[in-house]
Amino acid sequence: MLSTFSAAAAAAFSQGVVPHKVAVQPRGKRSGLPYGAHFVEVAQRARIDHPVLYGSPNPKNYILESIGCGCAFIDYDNDGWIDILMLGGSNFTGPDAGITNRLYHNNRDGTFRDVTIEAGLTKTGWACGVCVGDYNNDGFDDLFLTYWGQNVLYRNNGNGTFTDVTREAGLLDSTTRYGAGCAFLDYDHDGHLDLFVSNYVVFDSTRTPRPGEKSYCYFLNTPVNCGPRGLPFGKHSLYRNNGNGTFRDVSEAAGISTARSNYGLTVIAADFDDDGWPDIYVACDSSPSLLFMNNHDGTFREEGGVRGVAYSEDGQEQAGMGIAIGDYDGDGHLDIFKTNFAGDLPVLYRNVGKAVFEDATRATGLAVDNRFVCWGTGFEDFDNDGWQDISVATGHIYPELESRFPDSPYKSPLLLYRNLGHGHFEELFDEAGTAILTPHSSRGIAYGDFDNDGDIDMLVVNLGEPPSLFRNDVSEKNHWIKIRPEGTVSNRSAIGARIEITANGMKLTKEQLSQSSFLSCNDFRLHFGLGGALVADVTVRWPSGQHQTFTALKADQLYTIKEGLGIIPNRGWK
Repeated sequence: MLSTFSAAAAAAFSQGVVPHKVAVQPRGKRSGLPYGAHFVEVAQRARIDHPVLYGSPNPKNYILESIGCGCAFIDYDNDGWIDILMLGGSNFTGPDAGITNRLYHNNRDGTFRDVTIEAGLTKTGWACGVCVGDYNNDGFDDLFLTYWGQNVLYRNNGNGTFTDVTREAGLLDSTTRYGAGCAFLDYDHDGHLDLFVSNYVVFDSTRTPRPGEKSYCYFLNTPVNCGPRGLPFGKHSLYRNNGNGTFRDVSEAAGISTARSNYGLTVIAADFDDDGWPDIYVACDSSPSLLFMNNHDGTFREEGGVRGVAYSEDGQEQAGMGIAIGDYDGDGHLDIFKTNFAGDLPVLYRNVGKAVFEDATRATGLAVDNRFVCWGTGFEDFDNDGWQDISVATGHIYPELESRFPDSPYKSPLLLYRNLGHGHFEELFDEAGTAILTPHSSRGIAYGDFDNDGDIDMLVVNLGEPPSLFRNDVSEKNHWIKIRPEGTVSNRSAIGARIEITANGMKLTKEQLSQSSFLSCNDFRLHFGLGGALVADVTVRWPSGQHQTFTALKADQLYTIKEGLGIIPNRGWK
């Protein structure tokens, strides 16, 4: 007869989602400080009104219906105003869902226009993730979309339209795969963007068991959709850009295939050890997360465990979903914030230097809420005070739980953590406006300044509903600066460029990324709050290794910086 512990462990392992439970710490005394950011929901008036279809509302019989998708802010036409790409899925019952991805053009007046059909983004199916980058260095950012089925590379034609070039680029899969996260990166420093793709599970709707049919098809003794545990792992892929519009699969040669198999979701490519070469971090569901370190010779080594970002503080697997990358404490190193499943805590991994990480979740005051399944997230300075805050999209994956367990609602609010500086955060509630408290079953978030007013807005995917577009109206008289890097020797999108800002003794650091949050992509204009500073010094470290420094740049402006040339005129900025 099994012991109580053994029985519990066996039951936990048989569940499809890893059930890591962690106690929260008490919230400390409130700071009482005013918060300068205020969010207003403007999606309807902005005409971002198509619901995000992703399977049946209730029940969700397959894991594909539960995971959902991301979104992107992208200036696809180079007019200086960011546009919106919303991904969507399909259904397993009923009529064909038709076109569910949506591209919205920014009208520059607070509204958008649906240009999906005229732009040629008409592929149907189950879209999951998006990454943005100029893979052919023609000056227009292209799109790579992951799918359950067949991923798609869309070449931006520079005239408002896109062309599906997946086959001619050598990216057509011979089998059905569940593409999830993706990231453009120049891992070999040849000036061309390569591509990493995480694959979640091996999923076949005709063979996957139905809820309750297997031991891994239960949660809290309730029949739910099966997985990810119990389903085969997806295998991750690295594609090298040949420089002629085509890619070659180098997963085996680069050492990606030799890493342990995991349920990969969001992918971030960034230089975590400050050696000038991009590394790859993959948030993994119900399995250890992965950190591929760049060996500078076209290969990687997987070191998530030894560097402290594979497991929880107590050494357990977690159900990782989304990733934020930023420098929350101003020490010049890129830290990692990873979101997890309900009952667990999100994890803040502090980079103490050279990609050695320590779990700083409790020390920073972030261990105060474990009620919700957490997804998209980002480090952004919403109130422009010079410190990067954190927001988190939430929403459960099992709508059938709520009737039996009221403390497991399918829809839940957006979470917001204010950075108080000096390594401490404070959870906010209605201080930033009541709009973010409206419950949804949310997934991806994209961050950017859609109205060009100098603060960071949020675009949020809500399954079964129209997205949320949170306009940020900053009331404090803090200042800011935006940097848009453009590569010449480096890739044109400047993915991998690192920007360091010094202002009033504060050091602020960001890196250009092609995916973050949860399967999403942010505005490529990197935003920095400056507090009361009126000028800032800016250093750009390009992927090519070049450095450029600019002193005493005036605040409250966007600066487009071209590699080797310097500051050039902005496109379309008011």
